[in-house]
Amino acid sequence: MSSVVIVESPAKVKTIEKYLGKQYKVLASYGHVRAFPKKDGSVDVDHNFELKYEVIPDKKKRLDAIEKALAKADTLILASDLDREGEAIAWHVADEMRLRGALKNKQIQRITFNQITKDAIQNAVAHPGELNLQLVDAQQARSALDYLVGFTLSPLLWKKIRRGLSAGRVQSVALRLICERELQIRAFKPREYWSIEARCLTGGVHEFDAKLHALENKALSKFALPDAKSAAAANARVQQGSFMVTDVEKKQAKQQPSPPFITSTLQMDASRKLGFTARKTMQVAQKLYEGVEVNGEPVGLITYMRTDSVSLADEALDEMRHYIDTVFGHDYLPAKARRFKNNSKNAQEAHEAIRPTYIGRTPEMMKTILDADGWKLYTLIWKRALASQMTPALLDQVRADLSSDDIVLRANGSTLAFPGFRKLYIEGTDDQSSPDGDRLLPKLSVGDAVKIENVESKQHFTEPKPRFSEATLVKELESHGIGRPSTYASILNVLRERKYVEMDKKRFVPTDVGEIVSQFLSQYFDSIVNTGFTAGIEDQLDEVARGERAWRPLLHEFWAPFKARVDDTQENVKRSDITHEETSEVCHECGKPMAIKLGRYGKFLACTGYPECKSARPIAVPGKEGEASEPAVEELSDQPCDACQGELVFKTGPYGKYLKCKACGNNQPLEKPKDTGILCTACNKGTFLEKKSRRGKVFYSCSTYPKCKNAIWNEPIAKPCPSCAAPFVTVKVTKRFGTQHVCVTEGCDWKETVEDAD
Repeated sequence: MSSVVIVESPAKVKTIEKYLGKQYKVLASYGHVRAFPKKDGSVDVDHNFELKYEVIPDKKKRLDAIEKALAKADTLILASDLDREGEAIAWHVADEMRLRGALKNKQIQRITFNQITKDAIQNAVAHPGELNLQLVDAQQARSALDYLVGFTLSPLLWKKIRRGLSAGRVQSVALRLICERELQIRAFKPREYWSIEARCLTGGVHEFDAKLHALENKALSKFALPDAKSAAAANARVQQGSFMVTDVEKKQAKQQPSPPFITSTLQMDASRKLGFTARKTMQVAQKLYEGVEVNGEPVGLITYMRTDSVSLADEALDEMRHYIDTVFGHDYLPAKARRFKNNSKNAQEAHEAIRPTYIGRTPEMMKTILDADGWKLYTLIWKRALASQMTPALLDQVRADLSSDDIVLRANGSTLAFPGFRKLYIEGTDDQSSPDGDRLLPKLSVGDAVKIENVESKQHFTEPKPRFSEATLVKELESHGIGRPSTYASILNVLRERKYVEMDKKRFVPTDVGEIVSQFLSQYFDSIVNTGFTAGIEDQLDEVARGERAWRPLLHEFWAPFKARVDDTQENVKRSDITHEETSEVCHECGKPMAIKLGRYGKFLACTGYPECKSARPIAVPGKEGEASEPAVEELSDQPCDACQGELVFKTGPYGKYLKCKACGNNQPLEKPKDTGILCTACNKGTFLEKKSRRGKVFYSCSTYPKCKNAIWNEPIAKPCPSCAAPFVTVKVTKRFGTQHVCVTEGCDWKETVEDAD
């Protein structure tokens, strides 16, 4: 017998084929092979939500190859990934082969494995199962819901706001969370408060800090010292006091290790510790899962990275415990293996957490094999998994009260009595400030005299919750039960691609367009884009996956009220209701009210008398840094137009600010581009000018553009090519080869390495 094995990624093909032998032909589907056509009607709401799929154009050749291989085989083995998407891909491949008649007299088997190792692959083939149609139904229901929301709301956004916008069932909730946080930040009113901190000395040599805790024997609340005057009075009283230690409280606390990674926590910690985006984290993890060559053998380095389970296999636990006992010693090994419980009621217990496939494959061993990003992420996964099975850390916590009459200073501190798992790994946090408890205190006893060396009054202001980072947004979505392991990276990426958000210091900031889209959806489709509804849909999809409910009734329940709301909004909401907001400001040219409008590049103020009055100016949105980008009232430049010597005005476009001629319409940059003086060989008329692309990358283009569109990325220099005698070569700098001179003439491959100057 011979078999055709279908996996998702081509990176797995050679490895799995080597493990299985010549009787197995392994082919890759390259992900999904069928999808809804990109047009309305793929989910037929009038015929019980019949789904219409079509083969993705570039996947036809993949399916042709599978059909051809099946002609010589007895069995089709579906080995796509072990999540809902993987189950759906397997079903689509099998269904397409059935439609082609390629499965006559063939067996169909479904296998799954959470790591690409020889034992795991061979064990999966030895114990095949069947397609889980409940998971397929859940995935189809999710796709249908997302399709219905997207293809119904997106055209509405086009008509009511602007073309090219999109809405999504989950992405719109994420956008709403970001926008609501931004509104909270803008509305926040800081509140002043003060603290008193004393530098103390005991025993003549040991210094430590203590904070004012009580006055007149009453504990101070956060806002007990609301201004500089009250702080100065308290400061003076502390300086005049004579303090001694009146109470010392010591206790030992255990700090337990975190569970091994699941998808969301991996994305969070990779963001905090490595600066990776969720998308990059998943891309790097995918490569680690698919594997690399180690000592001439292809091997997967981690278990499957799309999981919401914190469970670990018994053999993995045994392996880790043996490693801990051998390398760290018996003190770091708990009496029994630690088993974590899943917080999510819908976590798939059959899956494992993310861990190394073999704990003996240490980060040190992999440093020369993996690239920098792969090694960093592998190290993170390796340490977190191993640390989860180590003993708790022991912290000696000390609290000391220093009293003088009715004044009490309090000092807090802690010391690490035993590192336990902290010897290997400490979970990242979003708050980088160091708490008081991390301070080290000297040995203090009741009755010890304490000298006050210095007293400092510190002013503070309350702060709003910070904007979401990738880590905190994933955490927020997960806390509401929104999204699933495979969706977080794509959700965040879509928000950026649609330009609904920008990143400022690795935090999400909504754009003007993003805010208006979110405001529109929240106002008219609150029941769709609220966290409770979206989380409820996830629960219902999980019920479908468990076989507890059918998927078509779920779509019926959703569609009727949703479509009614869309129709009502379409008919009764005007575009101006959404994109125009009148203000109390008056136009300085005609006296009519000014309105906030949404332009191509953001919000701006424009006269309501348009088109008779074209007065407009930028508007700064409270809480946002920088200027708004809509063109202002015409501001003249002192430069003349290069084309006709006419007046130039400042404008703003997608590439930033530029100058435009009022007379002839010629556009020119604010600053003249640097001329390299190198003659363009395409037209022999212009010279190469140094310019910047939209993304800020430097390139060199002919000065006669647009007549000549010749452009190159690397800087040209006046040095003839010694090979083909071209009049110039370019300077190319790479990490691998350093600085090189390279000829760009077609057909000439001359290059030479240049010694970099010290």
